[in-house]
Amino acid sequence: MAKLYLFNKPFQVLSQFTDSEGRDTLAKYLPIKDAYPAGRLDYDSEGLLLLTDEGQLQHQISHPKHKLPKTYWVQVEGIPSREAIKSLCQGVTLNDGPTLPAKAKLIDEPDSLWPRTPPIRQRDSIPTQWLQITISEGRNRQVRRMTAAVGHPTLRLIRASIGNWQLADLQPGDFRQETIHLAAPTKQKPRGTHNKRSSQPRHKRQKSRT
Repeated sequence: MAKLYLFNKPFQVLSQFTDSEGRDTLAKYLPIKDAYPAGRLDYDSEGLLLLTDEGQLQHQISHPKHKLPKTYWVQVEGIPSREAIKSLCQGVTLNDGPTLPAKAKLIDEPDSLWPRTPPIRQRDSIPTQWLQITISEGRNRQVRRMTAAVGHPTLRLIRASIGNWQLADLQPGDFRQETIHLAAPTKQKPRGTHNKRSSQPRHKRQKSRT
């Protein structure tokens, strides 16, 4: 049985419990022990961060091979065209290679959105637009680089879900706890044990049956 914490990480909070430079960390909001982030969320990003006290669950959530989908609400500069959205969906080429295909669409500003402190810098002459983007990778600052690659810099980034776990009505700095029942690991026989009996002389095996 594992404990899982769903936390709404505020803007400019590190996804760790200590910092030598005096920046805000998880310790300011989470009065828990022996739990560690399953993955990370950038200092200047907001939204869902998962923490757990179980290493197996942490691995299942954060390891790239499991490819858990992560959905983000992204406020970008300008209004992306159909071609820009299509590029995001097909995958864009970044300096570390092409991304996997994503899901991307224009959305209205989320109803449950909270004000950010400080607010984004917005120019009167340039409109902004909200997108919903779902990726199954975890490269450094990937969503920001993807929107920049199609000509629309990210102004605000909020992670709304990881796999089936949703941000829902959590407010910045709040968390809720779930209990996860993990399947017991399958025990594997050491190599060669399946041949142990057959390696005995035949007459010895017969004698043991009498």
